[in-house]
Amino acid sequence: MTFKKSPEFLLLLIAAGSSMGFAIWLNLLNNFAIDQAGFTGKEIGILQSLREVPGFLAFSIIYVLLFIREQRMAYVSLFILGLGTLLTGFFPSAMGFYITTVIMSIGFHYLETIQNSLSLQWLDKKDAPAFLGKMIAAKSAAAIFAFSLVWILFEYFKLDYIWLYGLGGSISIAIALFSWLSFEDFPQKVYQHKKLILRKRYWLYYALQFMGGARRQIFVVFAGFLMVEKFGFSVGEISLLFLVNATFNIFLAPRIGKIIGTVGERNALVFEYIGLIGVFVGYALVESPMIAVVLYVLDHLFFAMAIAQKTYFQKIANFQKIANPADIASTAGVSFTINHIAAVVIPVLFGSLWLISPAWVFYAGAVMAVMSLVLAFNIPRNPEEGNEMVVGRVMTKLVQV
Repeated sequence: MTFKKSPEFLLLLIAAGSSMGFAIWLNLLNNFAIDQAGFTGKEIGILQSLREVPGFLAFSIIYVLLFIREQRMAYVSLFILGLGTLLTGFFPSAMGFYITTVIMSIGFHYLETIQNSLSLQWLDKKDAPAFLGKMIAAKSAAAIFAFSLVWILFEYFKLDYIWLYGLGGSISIAIALFSWLSFEDFPQKVYQHKKLILRKRYWLYYALQFMGGARRQIFVVFAGFLMVEKFGFSVGEISLLFLVNATFNIFLAPRIGKIIGTVGERNALVFEYIGLIGVFVGYALVESPMIAVVLYVLDHLFFAMAIAQKTYFQKIANFQKIANPADIASTAGVSFTINHIAAVVIPVLFGSLWLISPAWVFYAGAVMAVMSLVLAFNIPRNPEEGNEMVVGRVMTKLVQV
């Protein structure tokens, strides 16, 4: 093979492979739900809550890793993601959509957890923000390809959903098999604990993860649904919208990573949450489809700054020590579960609220962003072990190691 078989290249390849399958699934989600399964806001909320259950159970990856290496489990997870995507078009009913979504989600969430763990293990602390930005760019490049395919194949060749889902799933499966056969098993720098670990000094990181999961649902579940239900966007138009988002990410995500490395996690997250407050209020009030598109693009860009949460954790964990690097896989699983606690509940509850007033769903998102902003101000300008937060260290005593 002519490419460099490095851990960094493997991370980028897996990121692109997951993005291909998930991008096509997400692109078709709302149109398929409304056109094929007859969903309202209530059913889409149920679907999204079910989709987040595997994320809530992400801590179980620790027990799976008793039997398989993290690197190989990444391949298995990518395969499962692709399989769930491939099967979706074959079952155009509410129950079928629920089941295939859960299959896809198991692969997606396990893979996200493992990617976070491997990235923090394999990357040097000073290089992590920039490389994580490159990973987002790689995902965006793959997503651009995926969205372009959907737009061309749906608009010009009139392919049915079954073929589009099948294509997205097949690409992810192919990359999973190729990666397994082409890359050696890279050595683990530190043997990872195979047990759940909650450390009291990580409580602020856990709180940021919890709020991020709650807030993310407003964007993932309801912002896209708003475009289709209220403004009548077609599959092709949704593809173009996602295409714009992914294009911006290719150019801006690596720069965002470098900016975070320069201005620090505190400033980056404060900027993100202030911006999201404005975006969510905008969603609640918007009556113009063009303004809605601008809000959607801004929303997506602000979420790219969540890199700062990962690098904040990397700094306070101090991976130069022998004891703490072994926490990475466990903490990645636990934090992913914490991230999804609210994510399991919010879609189904807010799906019912949507039937009463879509605007109130977005106002609730703005309140979540305000709460996240308060937490962000508690991040030190130079976080490190022993300097995890500005105020509230006494709160760590409430959590047992």
